[in-house]
Amino acid sequence: MKNKKTENKKVKEETSCKDRDCPFHGNLKLRGKTFKGTVVSKHPKRVAIEFERMVYVRKYERYAKTKTKIHARLPTCMERDVEIGDFVKIRECRPLSKIIHFVVVEKLNNKEKKE
Repeated sequence: MKNKKTENKKVKEETSCKDRDCPFHGNLKLRGKTFKGTVVSKHPKRVAIEFERMVYVRKYERYAKTKTKIHARLPTCMERDVEIGDFVKIRECRPLSKIIHFVVVEKLNNKEKKE
């Protein structure tokens, strides 16, 4: 049993990060909107998320599908987990830079994507 406890501590230490803009290990507060989308591009400390939504077009009195692209902060503790093509959940936070106003909260399964 001692081995399992030490293994759990190691896992926690590995997953923790010293990133001050991490919602789990830092001081970043989450608020506002939540989105789910696919990772389109990955950069250092940042990812671009894309998702489809329905927009009402008044002229034709119909709905049209549009794609929305949002840039989100990628905490250092999640950099290894998230890759291009993954389905992730992002939440709104304070503005971190000119284009980043969201942060990646978790990586979702493909089953949750269909719902």
